[in-house]
Amino acid sequence: MSVRVVIADDEPLVRTGLVATFESVDDIEVVAEVENGRQAVDAARKHRPDVVLMDIRMPVMDGIAATEAIVEAGLGQVLVLTTFESDDLVLDAIGHGASGYLLKRSTPEALIEATRTVAAGDAVLEPSAARRVVDRLQRIPRFVQSASANTDALTPREQEILVLVARSFSNAEIAARCSLSESTVKTHVKHIFAKLGLRDRAQATVFAYETGLVRPGDAA
Repeated sequence: MSVRVVIADDEPLVRTGLVATFESVDDIEVVAEVENGRQAVDAARKHRPDVVLMDIRMPVMDGIAATEAIVEAGLGQVLVLTTFESDDLVLDAIGHGASGYLLKRSTPEALIEATRTVAAGDAVLEPSAARRVVDRLQRIPRFVQSASANTDALTPREQEILVLVARSFSNAEIAARCSLSESTVKTHVKHIFAKLGLRDRAQATVFAYETGLVRPGDAA
């Protein structure tokens, strides 16, 4: 089954390039192109895509507000694609529900893989942005304040799985590594999110770095 994608960007040439990129593969289908955040929300409501590829700076409604509206309504996953490397924008995108953050200068291959990853329910952070954000998160707590509990509420197994989620392991990879079934891993992940008051794997990744469960440079 194809990954259904909505592209939201106010630059026609960018949208054309993104469509051409996805036309090079058989498993991703662009179901709509829009030029502002309001249209992105409307398109997500109409088409129920797997992924909305979202620019940040757009007229009428910006990408951050549109991301929040789409995620809160359960209309699809959001992968932010932007030219801006601002740490605040990365944090805002994740804080408002984005499952991924990628720069427009990324290769077509990276974009295609990130789209597949987000559609599968995993998180993607552009490497250069992630390094700076992780460094900043160790000094400026953001999402931990909204968590309903700290890591002491997690069982040792849940802490182990949270670390692997933060290191970008998929559920299948975690299952193989921990000698568990994939359905058991999914249940653990759901319990982790509930205990910590987190929405998705992107926020779980940030939480793990903030609390010191994972540190930059840790071996996989």
